[in-house]
Parts: sequence; structure tokens; C-alpha cells
Amino acid sequence: MTSLQPYDEYKQSGVEWIPDVPTSWQLARLKSRVQLVTDRAEGRSYPVALENIEGWTGRLVESTTEFAAEGIEFSAGDVLFGKLRPYLAKSWAADRPGEAVGDIYVMRPGTNLNPKFLNYLTLNSQFIALVDGSTFGSKMPRVSWDFIANILHPFPDPEVQRQIVAFLDRETAQIDELIGKQERLIELLAEKRQAIITQAVTKGLDPTAPTTPSGIPWQGPVPEHWTVQPLKNLMRMQTGVTLGKDFSDVETETYAYLRVANVQIGYVDLKDVKEIDLPTEVAASSILQPGDVLMTEGGDRDKLARGCIWDGSISPCVHQNHIFAVRTGPQLLNSFLVLLLDADPARAYFYLTGKQSTNLASTNSTTVKNFRFGVPPISEQLRIVTHLKTKTLQIDDLVEKAKAVISTLKERRSALISAAVTGKIEVGSS
Repeated sequence: MTSLQPYDEYKQSGVEWIPDVPTSWQLARLKSRVQLVTDRAEGRSYPVALENIEGWTGRLVESTTEFAAEGIEFSAGDVLFGKLRPYLAKSWAADRPGEAVGDIYVMRPGTNLNPKFLNYLTLNSQFIALVDGSTFGSKMPRVSWDFIANILHPFPDPEVQRQIVAFLDRETAQIDELIGKQERLIELLAEKRQAIITQAVTKGLDPTAPTTPSGIPWQGPVPEHWTVQPLKNLMRMQTGVTLGKDFSDVETETYAYLRVANVQIGYVDLKDVKEIDLPTEVAASSILQPGDVLMTEGGDRDKLARGCIWDGSISPCVHQNHIFAVRTGPQLLNSFLVLLLDADPARAYFYLTGKQSTNLASTNSTTVKNFRFGVPPISEQLRIVTHLKTKTLQIDDLVEKAKAVISTLKERRSALISAAVTGKIEVGSS
């Protein structure tokens, strides 16, 4: 963007959010260039809802969801803009006819307004900030059409619009390709991380060590000096609190209360910890101790029976009955168990033995207790944990760097769109 130059001459716009515009551009309210389409669709040929529009990119995302609500009929060349939570910047220039379902404004550009230019205009971060600041409703914030329609915006002539669209199509495609490569790198790093963990906790660190059949289909052979035991031999399990009981007639105390949402792979998410009032004798059986391994009862295949270690940062704290609290014994390190739960054999075991519904599954305390796996000596568990800490930190650092690159590319993408559609840069000769 540094090679792109501004226009030769600018004029004051009188608009606070765009102080200066090219002298050849015209200022007009959006409603003078756009018609709001409100005709209800009589049939259903190609329904599009907010979930089908990717935020900030203007791309359509296919889905298999069947929408029951009626839709607004749109044509190719219309622009669909999400009025619910406009900060998500969901805007799509339709390339085919269909039906807009839900909280979407269907805008039909006039003869002097390029549909793709309108699409980029509504993806402009300044435009999004402006409409987001006008929303009504705290839980389901929406922007009114009256507000959008009366926004003053600078418009170039149709030929310049075409040039801007061609420029942004080309530049954003290149940026999106770079973003895609970084996203693929993150996926490959995640696969590598998973493979390293699985190899270490199921086979050990010495590839030359003699092995013996484990008798466990999803584990395969294990080093000869390991034992194969069910988890129930190596720990004791604590029950959680079941909601719904009425304690209004007895004395209670307030406790922090961990729910399934707080238990993530490898860490406890403390951003939203609820509280619960319980009698002390009821809470006693569910109070967590530092070092307890927390496991979730349900989720999809990658998150079923996910585990993390409770560090005792909130005390006293109890847990939900849909969380298993495991207190490991002298033969099993809690840190080794958490890594094992993140390995492919454990994921396969809990998913295949659990109660399945579509892509979700749930397990139970009996299944958890009967989970059999190869158990290294405690000293070897410590070496494995130390080794994996180093390896995963290296991978996690690469992932963070890739995420930083993606963030920078997205910022550049947004800046290019904003600069081009507001006349900060001249792209006609670029």
C-alpha cells in the first residue's frame, strides 16, 4: 500500500468520519443510490442466512442448515448486509438469485452503483464502526435501515468504481491466499503436536525399547516394562454438584462453581466463573483440590473427556456434575494423565465407547474408570512430561507467530478496502 498515492486534489466533505474526499467524487446518502428490497419470497431456491456469510471477507459459506423462516427475495447483483451484530461485518454481493433469511437487509444498487463497490463499501471498517455505534438492543444489537440509508458517503463515477473493484478483487485475493497458507500451517502444526503427544504417551521416548501387545485395540503395543491398567486403579473420582435442588430453607455458603465451559484442553478458562449457594455438607463432596484433573463428560470427538489440571486459583471451588474430578495416586502423574487424554487413543476410546448423537458424544464415570492404557514408571512419566512440554512450547510458539501473521494480513486487507472506497488512495493507474 505504500506505493499507492493519494488523489491530486481533495475537498472537505463536511462528514465527520471522512473529512476529505477527492474533488471528483460526489457525496450522497446511501438511500439515493440503493433501494431496500422487502418483497417476500414465494418459494425457496437458494436460502442465505447470516451463518452463510463470512465476516469481513464478503465470501459465501455453504451450509446444510434447513431454514424454516420466510425469506426476502434477492437477485444477482443485490448486496446482503447483516443487520444483527453489524460489528461482524457480514456483507455479500449476490451472484445468483435466492432468499435472504433472518436479520439481513437486501440492498439493490442503482444503475450508477457497482454492486461489488457497494459490497466493499459495507466492508469498510469505518462504515462498520459507524453503524455498530448506532445499534439498539443490548443482547441482540441491530442497526436500523433508517440509519444506514442516511449515511453520507463519497461515490466516484462508475468507471472509477470499476477500477477500485478490480484493484480490491486482485489485492484481497492475494492476501486471502497468504492467509490460507498460514491457516494451513497452523493445521499442520496442530497435527504434528497431536502426533508427538500420542507417540510419547503411548510408546515412550525410546523407539528401540522392546514392546509387548497391550491388548487394547486403540493403543497397540507398549514398552515391555510398562503396565497396562484401568484408570480406576490409579486414582479416585470425586462427584460434582447437581443443579436444581432447593436449599432455601437451610443455611448456605457461596462457592465458585466450575462448569463444562470452564474446562478446556490443557487449561481452565476463568473468564466466566459462576457462583452457587450450597450447604457446607453438600459442597464438601465436590470441593476441588489443587492438582485435581478435570475431565468433561460430553462434547464432540476432539473435546470429549478433555482434561486440565485445577491449580486452586479460586478457593473454595466446586464443580458441576458433568465434570469428573480425578485425584491421581502415587503411580500416575496428573500432568501425564492430561497429556494422555489429549492423545488419539484416548479420544478414540471415549468417542467410540460413548453415547453418540450426530457428531456429539458423552461418556460416564464407569467408562472413565475402565479406561485402560499403558502406564510407564513414574520416573519415565516425568521425563515424558518434561519432553512434551519443550516440544509443545516450540510448536505453540510457531502457531502464535502464524496467528500474528494472519492478524497483520487481515489488518492490511481492511486498510486497503477502507482507503480505496473512501478515496484515500488512487488505484486507477495501479
